[in-house]
Amino acid sequence: MKQRIITGIAAGVVFVGLTLIGGGFYTALLVCLAVIGFYEYARMNGVEWHHPTSLFGFVAVLLFVLPWDEWGVQAPSVLLLLWILAFLLLAMTVITKNKTTIDGAALMLLGALYVGYGFAAMDQVRRIEGDGLFWTLLSITCIVASDVGAYFFGKAFGRRKLWPSISPNKTIEGSLGGILLALVAAAAYSFADPEIITIGKAVIIGIVAAVAGQFGDLIQSAYKRVRGIKDTGALLPGHGGVLDRCDSWIIVFPLLVLTGLVPA
Repeated sequence: MKQRIITGIAAGVVFVGLTLIGGGFYTALLVCLAVIGFYEYARMNGVEWHHPTSLFGFVAVLLFVLPWDEWGVQAPSVLLLLWILAFLLLAMTVITKNKTTIDGAALMLLGALYVGYGFAAMDQVRRIEGDGLFWTLLSITCIVASDVGAYFFGKAFGRRKLWPSISPNKTIEGSLGGILLALVAAAAYSFADPEIITIGKAVIIGIVAAVAGQFGDLIQSAYKRVRGIKDTGALLPGHGGVLDRCDSWIIVFPLLVLTGLVPA
C-alpha cells in the first residue's frame, strides 16, 4: 500500500505538472504513454513488439498522436490512416500464408485506433487555442470525480452488483455516486467561468465523462479477464500499466472531441 501511495503521488505530480506546462512537454508525455500503451496491448494479445503487425501498429499510433500540424506537416486523415493500416495488416495474412491470421490483423487495427486516437484526442484538447488547459482539466476532473465517487459511494451504500461477471467489486450505487460527483465537478467549472461553458453543457459533459469513463474501466477489466491477467503492465508499481491507469481517459477524450462537446 505504501508503494502504491508513493507511486500514485509521484505520477500524479508529474502528470499535473506537464499538463499545466502544456506544449511539447505534454505532447511528449502522451507520445510515451501511447507507445507504452500499445506495447502493453500487443503483449496482452501475445504479439511480440518486433512482429511486423506490431510495428505497423506502432507507426500508426505515432501518426495519430504526434503533432504533425504543429510541425507544418500534413498528416493523413484518420480514415485514410486506418484504411492504409488495414490494408497492410490484411496483406500480412497473405504474405505470411495465414501465419498472421485475420483475427490477429483485426486486433492490431483495433489497438492502434483505441490507443493511438485515445491519446491523440487528449493532445487535441490541450492544444485548444486559449482554453485548452480549462477543457483538459474539466475533462480529467470529471473522470477522477467519477472514480472517487464510485469508490466511496460503493463502499458506503453499495448493495447491488453492477456487472459481477466483469468487475465483481463495482456496484450500481457506486456507479450512480460517480455520476453524481462528476456532475458536481462539472458544474463547479461552469460556475468558475460561465463564459467558457454553460451549466447545461457542463452537466452533459459530466454525465458523458462519468458514464463513458466507467465503461472505459469495464472494457479494460473485461479484456484482462479474457486474457487471464491482473494488470496490463508494471510501469507504475502498485498501479499496473498505462492501460490500467488511462483506460477511462482514452475513451472519454475521443468521445468528447468527436461529439463536439469539447471544441477541439
